Amino acid sequence: MSKIAIVTGGAKGIGYGSTKRLLDDGATVIMFDVDEAGLSKAQGELASHGERISGVKVDISSDTQVKAAIESVGNKYGHIDYVVNCAGIQTYGTAVETSEDTWDKTFDVNVKSMYLTAKYAIPFMRKAKGGSIVNISSVQSLANQKGVVAYAASKGAINSLTRAIAIDHAAEQIRCNAILPASVDTPMLRASARAFSSTRSEEDILQEWGSSHPIGRMATIHEIGELVGFLCSDKASFITGSSYVIDGGLMTQVPVILPD
Repeated sequence: MSKIAIVTGGAKGIGYGSTKRLLDDGATVIMFDVDEAGLSKAQGELASHGERISGVKVDISSDTQVKAAIESVGNKYGHIDYVVNCAGIQTYGTAVETSEDTWDKTFDVNVKSMYLTAKYAIPFMRKAKGGSIVNISSVQSLANQKGVVAYAASKGAINSLTRAIAIDHAAEQIRCNAILPASVDTPMLRASARAFSSTRSEEDILQEWGSSHPIGRMATIHEIGELVGFLCSDKASFITGSSYVIDGGLMTQVPVILPD
């Protein structure tokens, strides 16, 4: 029987890469995304998977919308096996520069959404006698650039939320893990590059960001999707409460470079 998976932010970026991997593994995937046009485009590109792919427009920071969307999926299929939380936003600013509205929106989209999907999906995972939740965090939860105070704090909160959910539901065979990527070539990252490209090209900035990783490039969405697929699968059945860094060696690098 096909596994039932919800992927938030599934229409693009890491969510799209995760959706493709889960479809390749035989799962039925329901993409949640606020971008209705993006959902239509993704469904068209994945149409060869037939009824195993669908999309729902959802504001994942809204309790009522998340509850209704998850209950619709759970009631249709009788259970839910996987939730992959990829939806998120990038915000910039120091503590002094960040408005309360920006802080609240960052936490609503990046953190509250993951609490909401767990709250409403776990009862349907119980019907399946287990399940897997994968939360997309960031290496910014461990070490920070300047000027990303709300974003970095939200990603640290995701790591703590992941551990709390894992320990609360381990005895029910419901696992919860986090993935902490470094730079990934996504529409969100490219939008950030454009925001800083007043004197340089977007591609120049992306090349610089990629070259800062010891492996010499950014990750692809499909590389993150591979780890998502593993953590959802029974191959990871003894793994819960963990945070997986996938960063091309970025966090192992001392920033002082010795001369040749």
